[in-house]
Amino acid sequence: MEIGSFWIAFGLTLFAGLATGIGSIIAFMAKQTNHRFLSISTGFSAGVMLYVSFVEIFQKGAVALTQAYGPVQGIWLNVGFFFLGILVVGLIDNLIPEKENPHEQPSASALAPLHSAHPKTPHMSKEKLLRMGLFTAFAIALHNFPEGLATFLAALENPAVGVAIAIAIALHNIPEGISVSVPLFYATGSRAKAFTYSFLSGLAEPVGAVIAYFSLRWMMGGEIPSQVMGACFAAVAGIMVYISLDELLPTSRAYGKGHDSLLGLVAGMGVMALSLLLMKPG
Repeated sequence: MEIGSFWIAFGLTLFAGLATGIGSIIAFMAKQTNHRFLSISTGFSAGVMLYVSFVEIFQKGAVALTQAYGPVQGIWLNVGFFFLGILVVGLIDNLIPEKENPHEQPSASALAPLHSAHPKTPHMSKEKLLRMGLFTAFAIALHNFPEGLATFLAALENPAVGVAIAIAIALHNIPEGISVSVPLFYATGSRAKAFTYSFLSGLAEPVGAVIAYFSLRWMMGGEIPSQVMGACFAAVAGIMVYISLDELLPTSRAYGKGHDSLLGLVAGMGVMALSLLLMKPG
């Protein structure tokens, strides 16, 4: 592994994770939340992630596994690891109570700016708001582990693809940062505390990716074999498809009007397709 490639992958994963902090800043500064922008941007993120999952990452897994195990067994293993990725992130979702799960379809009030209401007059008690904010931060941190691994591995293999995925996940993390900040600010009256918890929940993304990557290297005795990387790519494709269909598209539909969600989705696919075509040699 080249040191430069590692730091590029880590930097992109760090950028994606810390976008939750950007969400907090938006919540502090914005006079009103632009729901249409959220709809189009999350739809765009879903388009990027779906296209790159099926066209690029899933195919990389298939190539690595078929080279190691043959055309029949390799394809079966690739499909199996794809659905294993979906299963793992689905199980993580089910471990979190629905009310505290930031990936359940949100309401518009969940992303209201921080000064759209006074912190002394919340609709819930401060204790309940504090609990909701902390659980939301924990839930986001837990979800960010597989998202971070997806970004990191993709960037390690192909930095250009990693940039696209990092931007897509960053756009996805911005409203999550708002969803942490709002209840914590209402509960504590402290912007600093709200920002800190939002920032830390996003930090789980690069930290989780690095821990997972070096754990794999340690278990493999130094370098990760190509077939193991192939299995990881297949699982990462499944994780990204789950995130797109279970989190990004429902959020996009919740905040959009008309065909905003679809426009964002197709635009994301188009941009990703064009970037992959431009990266092809010759």
